[in-house]
Amino acid sequence: MRSSSFSPIFHPLSHSLLLAGFGLSLLPHVAWAQSPASPATSTPAVTPTDLGQVEIRSSRNNDTEARRESSAAKIVIGREEIEKQGDATLGEVLKRLPGVTVQGAPGRGGAIRMRGLGGGYTQILLDGERMPPGFSVDSLTPEQVEKIEIMRAPTAETGARAIAGTINIVLREGQKANPDDLKITRSHERGEGSTMLNWVHNLKTEPLLGTMTLSLMDQYRVDESTSLISSEPGEDRIRFNESVGRRQGLHANARLQWKGEQGRALTLTPFVVYSEYQSPGQVQIRQTEGSGLSDSSQTLNKSRYAMARLNGQWAQRLSADDRLEVRFGLGQSQYDFRLNQTGAADVLLFNGFETQNFVDRSGSLSGKWTRAMDNGHQIVSGLELEGVRRVEEANAAVDEDGGDIKARTFRWAAYAQDEFKINANWSAYAGLRYESILTEGTDDKGLKSNTSSVMTPLLHALWKPDPAKRDQVRMSLTRSYKTPTLYNLVARPVPSRETNSPTRPDRVGNPDLRPEMASGIDVAFERYLAGGGVLSANVFHRQISDLIRYTVAEQSNPYWAPGQNRWVSSPVNLGDATTQGIELEAKFRLDQMLASALPIDIRSNLSLFSSRVKQVPGPDNRLDQQPGMTANLGADYRVRSIPLTVGGNLNWNPDYDTRRSEQQWAYQGTKRVLDLYGQWRFSAATALRLTVSNLTARDYLTSSSYIGNGVSETSTNTSPSWRNVQLRLEMKI
Repeated sequence: MRSSSFSPIFHPLSHSLLLAGFGLSLLPHVAWAQSPASPATSTPAVTPTDLGQVEIRSSRNNDTEARRESSAAKIVIGREEIEKQGDATLGEVLKRLPGVTVQGAPGRGGAIRMRGLGGGYTQILLDGERMPPGFSVDSLTPEQVEKIEIMRAPTAETGARAIAGTINIVLREGQKANPDDLKITRSHERGEGSTMLNWVHNLKTEPLLGTMTLSLMDQYRVDESTSLISSEPGEDRIRFNESVGRRQGLHANARLQWKGEQGRALTLTPFVVYSEYQSPGQVQIRQTEGSGLSDSSQTLNKSRYAMARLNGQWAQRLSADDRLEVRFGLGQSQYDFRLNQTGAADVLLFNGFETQNFVDRSGSLSGKWTRAMDNGHQIVSGLELEGVRRVEEANAAVDEDGGDIKARTFRWAAYAQDEFKINANWSAYAGLRYESILTEGTDDKGLKSNTSSVMTPLLHALWKPDPAKRDQVRMSLTRSYKTPTLYNLVARPVPSRETNSPTRPDRVGNPDLRPEMASGIDVAFERYLAGGGVLSANVFHRQISDLIRYTVAEQSNPYWAPGQNRWVSSPVNLGDATTQGIELEAKFRLDQMLASALPIDIRSNLSLFSSRVKQVPGPDNRLDQQPGMTANLGADYRVRSIPLTVGGNLNWNPDYDTRRSEQQWAYQGTKRVLDLYGQWRFSAATALRLTVSNLTARDYLTSSSYIGNGVSETSTNTSPSWRNVQLRLEMKI
């Protein structure tokens, strides 16, 4: 089912990655040969000096200390833990972190969530800035990331659009003394092979420091699903989908930093992404009773995404106590999509095509002033401006211009915060943020506009019962919110690709949506172990108003068949909701607890969630996509007698039902993913890693139901998942 009609830009990528890796490995040696060598006689004699006591800390300990000293609750995951498992995507790293869930089938990655909440509740930042339009976190590779910061409660500086929390992804920082990293990976899943190359180059020139990262991929992946649709009135039918997708991509980013006198520093972070995807497949559908009608079609899904962005930061110390930072960002992204469905008899399936092409242009500018006061207060204030313009062309299966949209968003925010130490036992943080967002779009139905403004007070406190010990308690009172997205407000109308029904509805936007508001409280206990581990328990509660949820109703749809009723899914402000939970985490070395045990690193977390939407009758009237719990248990062990490190992780989310409205239900099956790895180190510079992801592969079950108004329909979907075996050569050059 593979197709050879891809753009020649990448052809033949899968056969050239090894050659590219060999060429990249020679670059540092060429640069070294061209640099002037210092004469041996120029090295003066060195007199031994007594340095006193020297303390050496691993990067893991430094990350733990950064977490411990922060007034606002923060979890810091550094390079050591990011690269521990040998993951292929950043989503695989994130799924093991406390309170984080990943949507989609096991082992396939997907949208990142915190505290089990749905889309839009988790704020994702890249180097402290909001993600570029259309960019997916899961497309990043772990090699591109220096550290991950998880903030469970919002702050004025990072933004309050974070009801569930914030994940800040910091890209790689250059280390002059470090060698380059080169990793070449070959993986197999259900008979399809994929290749990936990652190269990290550290600049070794003065006064410009930094790092450059390049990732190339050529990935094949099989997708299958079976859906059983039971209808009353109507006839039951079964649908089978199969496709083989090929994704070819290039990611390149850099962090370049120049440092001058008096605290001056300029940092530039260019970022380029290009990917192509093609997935030929087939669809078969038949009625299981009655007339026994059947239909089939061929599908071809093609898309292309390109993004270029430049972020910059200028920092300057104005005085001994004052520091100014100015940030800017400019970028453009383009997405082209086309889906063809052909060969159908127009009985149960429809022939046709769907297209979407958009260009997003975005820009941002912000300034931050920090002042350290004599009385221990540190005051930070700032102003942010951001704008995005989208021009979209699409067919809406109505007429050639029926899906065309021109839209823009403009956001500005001002904030101030004060972080201060009250005494040896107490430190506190107080912040206030105001944010205003304008979204408007024009389509063939006219201008749609939405404006929202939010004021959010924020308060955090840190209490150390005994400053000489390593126990502490965190408390947060916050106001946060979730704004409607551009897609929620001015989404192009999309018809169902099958016979219109409650589980196969048309989709439209709603320009009258209001932002969701949430008041929250967080309380956490943390114990930091002497050997670098941590034990923590965090309790949270959120009160949400104006909840946004997609609901299905039968109505007259002005886009298709005017005057004729169709089933339509659109977002509405449904009402109020509450959510709460407890998050437990334990990271330690086993011999810290049991003196006779092996030095095995243990990573474990358990999160329990519950929620209730007040306007929806129970039971199971929970928030969308929130499981009752999520758990991880991981371990790593370095064998002392041979250069072998082994480890693994078990990720588990139990199944759950969600009642989405009085007539709608949804079900999501159990996800249980076991990943194992082994790394054999040939030398300090070379290692070979074998990783088996989703070892106990199992089917992934989901379903949706509509029961009411004289109609009953349930669609149950079964998607198999497969084991992925990955072999990676890791070199420092």
